[in-house]
Amino acid sequence: MPSPHIQKIQTKNLTWVDISHVGQVEMNYLEKNFRIHRLHLSDCLSKIQRPKLVSTSKYIFMVLLFPLYHRKVRKITPSEIDFFISSHTLITVHRNELSSLINFFNQCQISKSQQQKYFTGSPATLLYEILNRLFLYCSPILDNIHLNIESIEENIFRGNEKRMVREILISKTNVVNFRKIMQIHRTIISKLIEKSSTFFSAGKLKAYFEELIETTEDIWQNLQNMNQTIEALERTNNSLISYQLNDIIKILTTISVIVMPITLLASIFGMNLKFMPFIEHPLAFWLIVGLMGLAFLVMIYFFKKRKWL
Repeated sequence: MPSPHIQKIQTKNLTWVDISHVGQVEMNYLEKNFRIHRLHLSDCLSKIQRPKLVSTSKYIFMVLLFPLYHRKVRKITPSEIDFFISSHTLITVHRNELSSLINFFNQCQISKSQQQKYFTGSPATLLYEILNRLFLYCSPILDNIHLNIESIEENIFRGNEKRMVREILISKTNVVNFRKIMQIHRTIISKLIEKSSTFFSAGKLKAYFEELIETTEDIWQNLQNMNQTIEALERTNNSLISYQLNDIIKILTTISVIVMPITLLASIFGMNLKFMPFIEHPLAFWLIVGLMGLAFLVMIYFFKKRKWL
């Protein structure tokens, strides 16, 4: 092999070539040994690629994206897998990120029973098992998002609204990214069933892959429900924060209005005028303080009567 990232499992009926690094050396190997078109090889090299399926006379080229969860930053990003499928050969090209694919290849490499089970005459069974494991790999990520949403809901009603703003944004971003990744899988697999008759028995392939289509629909429905839930929680959280802010503004406004006549009295008696009332009275200070207190009580009574307090 020209590169340590190129591994092969070869049986009498089927060959699986797994490429776990996308570089020029690996692409040259595919071009030389399997006559893969350069346009499709450039698609593999591109870091930004959309899911698609292209059928040629020699092989089917399929690009799929699967979610990759980064625990440290709590973020979901897409991980690309490229498939080249022909009558007796399956080639997978990826960036060594998805553990379900890596572990399955290693199992098949060391286990003869796995090879007997999945390496049949056509790559249909093997391809189904790879995709099935990749979709099952989505379940723990969905569960993690679901737990985060439940935690957000509990914390919102415990008075942690402000702290939940960041948590809501994290969960909402992950749901949106997950939806972008999964939204076209059903279409791609349906196209695979339609265009694979050149290389497989269409009836047999349909029996294998209809279950995967249902799985993609279930994942998409779960994501739809999560998206609606997180949006509802965001609206609820924003409403609670707005209510708290309005309450604070109301209290501050009330205080400023109550203090206003006291401030006015203090300003009047603070003027340095010759004939100011009470200025010569021995109890002038206490009389002024009493007037301020009376003004304060009158304002409190007025606000209570109006039910503003």
